[in-house]
Amino acid sequence: MAEIKGNKVVLVGNGAVGSSYAFSMLNQGVCDEFVIIDLNEEKAKGDAMDLNHGVVYAPSPMKIRFGTYEECGDASLIVICAGAAQKPGETRLDLVGKNMKIFKAIIDEIMATGFDGIFLIATNPVDVLTYAVQKFSGLPENRVIGSGTILDSARFRHLLSEEFDVSANSVHAYIIGEHGDSELAVWSHANIGGISLKKLLEENPEKQGRMEEIFVQTRDAAYDIIKAKGATYYGVAMGLTRISKAILGNENSVLTVSAKLNGEYGHDDVYIGVPAIINRNGINRILETPLDQEEQAKFAKSVETLKAIQSPFFE
Repeated sequence: MAEIKGNKVVLVGNGAVGSSYAFSMLNQGVCDEFVIIDLNEEKAKGDAMDLNHGVVYAPSPMKIRFGTYEECGDASLIVICAGAAQKPGETRLDLVGKNMKIFKAIIDEIMATGFDGIFLIATNPVDVLTYAVQKFSGLPENRVIGSGTILDSARFRHLLSEEFDVSANSVHAYIIGEHGDSELAVWSHANIGGISLKKLLEENPEKQGRMEEIFVQTRDAAYDIIKAKGATYYGVAMGLTRISKAILGNENSVLTVSAKLNGEYGHDDVYIGVPAIINRNGINRILETPLDQEEQAKFAKSVETLKAIQSPFFE
């Protein structure tokens, strides 16, 4: 398997998520070259100029500019944040029809340049659209990745860290499944500093009732944020940067991305949020976390939810 070379990132879609991702990438010095593509050329040019004025304070030099699809041919990583945004009261899956058409046009433009790198998708419904990008592009499945449940897992770890008064970095817990209403928490493997959550709850029984509340807060966080300020963007931008670092740094890091199942967890032909090893080839492999019976049933329901949405488009 040929390793993806170079260090050029192209962003398609410079809205709230895309521009936050660009700012995060600059702050962390993740790549050498960063190109912004957007229908609103003036805003994209303005953002490129504004970001360049911060390069002097960034951890490493980074060339940032506005560009067109012609820039995609030699890119290592293309991150897609374009598409219709989620409105108050609208689920991620409600967006699928609108964004499927937008994505077909974008992918056709990109693949016409000879692009042969890695796609990272953030637009919702992310699992279904990542599946669509793989179909539209014809690229190997390991080189088409969705942001999956990386943000959900971060929200989950944050809430658990607050509950147990520890750093979120010491909380090891995953949200898997659809990035949306059918997602699930893998309670059976959650631990804090190596101590299982089950044991901690036995020692702190008063916290038991909080666990379901924490999951609901995790699952519904986007709705709360959208109601408060119109959209979510900082958290997912940081998650996209984390995935980008794992790819460009050839890290072999385990992250809960949207990956294509081929028999893992007993399912196939669906992109869904699962722990996977990420490196310069994209998804090196999916890790099958052992699930208890209840978790298996919930995961199967999540798979069914996504397949029901994507099947009318790809039968």
